[in-house]
Amino acid sequence: MKTLRLIMGDQLSRDISTLADLDPDHDLVLMVEVEEEITAVKHHKQKIVLILSAMRHFADNLRAEGINVDYIDLEEEGNTGSFSGELMRALKRHQVEKVIVTEPSEWRVLQMIRECSSIPGIQLEIRDDNRFLCSKEAFSRWASGRKTTRMEHFYRWMRRKTGWLINGDKPEGGKWNFDAMNRKALPRNLEIPSRRQIKPGEITKEVMELVEKRFPGHFGDLKPFAWAVTREEALECLRDFIARRLYWFGDYQDAMKSGEHIIFHSALSPYLNLGLLTPREICLAVIQAYNQGKAPLHSVEGFLRQVMGWREYIRGFYWIHMPGYQKTNYFAAGRALPAFYWTGKTDLNCMREAIETTRRNAYAHHIQRLMITGNFALLAGINPAEVEEWYLIVYADAFEWVELPNTHSMALFADGGLLSSKPYAASGAYINRMSDYCSSCTYNPKTRIGSKACPFNYLYWNFLMVNEELLRGNPRMGLIYKNLDRMDNEHRKLIKEQAEDFLARLESEY
Repeated sequence: MKTLRLIMGDQLSRDISTLADLDPDHDLVLMVEVEEEITAVKHHKQKIVLILSAMRHFADNLRAEGINVDYIDLEEEGNTGSFSGELMRALKRHQVEKVIVTEPSEWRVLQMIRECSSIPGIQLEIRDDNRFLCSKEAFSRWASGRKTTRMEHFYRWMRRKTGWLINGDKPEGGKWNFDAMNRKALPRNLEIPSRRQIKPGEITKEVMELVEKRFPGHFGDLKPFAWAVTREEALECLRDFIARRLYWFGDYQDAMKSGEHIIFHSALSPYLNLGLLTPREICLAVIQAYNQGKAPLHSVEGFLRQVMGWREYIRGFYWIHMPGYQKTNYFAAGRALPAFYWTGKTDLNCMREAIETTRRNAYAHHIQRLMITGNFALLAGINPAEVEEWYLIVYADAFEWVELPNTHSMALFADGGLLSSKPYAASGAYINRMSDYCSSCTYNPKTRIGSKACPFNYLYWNFLMVNEELLRGNPRMGLIYKNLDRMDNEHRKLIKEQAEDFLARLESEY
């Protein structure tokens, strides 16, 4: 039986289930570049280059093994611009009887693939995505019947399941979670390693020219482009992280600094989400560094919590709540996304820093995303759909399965608490504590009202007042509302007036 094996652009793993039991004498691999996916939202230019270049390199590696690859590039004559169109053309070209594909990471694409089962004469096999540590079915079993499905409980379950950082039945170091040690601000004299630079090769340069020609209006700078586009390069970045960043990751993973977008983070998420690296191998690599005395426990545990805990949890959460999940809007937020999210032209220095580094690099670390751009959108009541589209566009690691829950639930609390137990709302005090942004800002993070008051301050208290009916009963918000109760009515009135004036100008001036 002649079989066609379809590889998606984020399935670039040689060990992916699609390629298991492949017979080079009878099977062929289909890979397609389609404009439908590139322009579904106007993805960052570097993100497009990363995906297309990685796809082309992966196809070349398969060919080098003697595997028959039918690769349709973006400008090939007859390219229909859609997955379904290119699949139908391939079926006619090759007269296959069976199509094998690993389950797509996005609910929309999965439905599209399932429709292929109705094609006469074609047997469709959709296989599980074997690159994750926890299958969708295992997550559903874990979540079934629970009153709450918080990540911390899932993370401990995963630690026991894998045996990683476990001694007998106890966690290494006597604690499951060293999160309290992960919140330090950067000392002034601590040297931050430079980003590992991957020089673009000929294939990447060709793709860069293509993207500049075809998608000039898309967000973001195209150069300098420093992303890995092959598994070998991604492994080089993993080794670089362990050698130069992992040691301090635990202390400073929440810290922010002007002009920096990685600090001690790994920036491996794009490679994980494309399939160039696997979560198992990077977790084992950092555990090995701990066992060899090259990294402290709180750094290694903090990294594992991000990868085997949060990433796996978010994927399972996405699938048990789709479809329809993104339609929730707990705070009825409806304000339009301000134009400065695209231009970076704002006198809020923290926002400008986060947006400009995103434009330059297609990357910002999780606190810049959650507590700067996400926090502002939450406090300002920005429409969740517009915020979610922005995040999907601007980050190289953003695919719907991971972007949507992180933005909709974690940043915006738009689901009302399915994922997190309270909104991640914060005033300027948090930003001042965790960064150097405020020292060169127009506004004062220690002032609540007045011309020099940080907008995050009065927006924060106004958010609490506007949404008091929804939030006061939250057990984790009790202390915050006690602080609000200490404010006299006149002070509340002034905060409300300044917040409303700022938000009105936000809509008219930005």
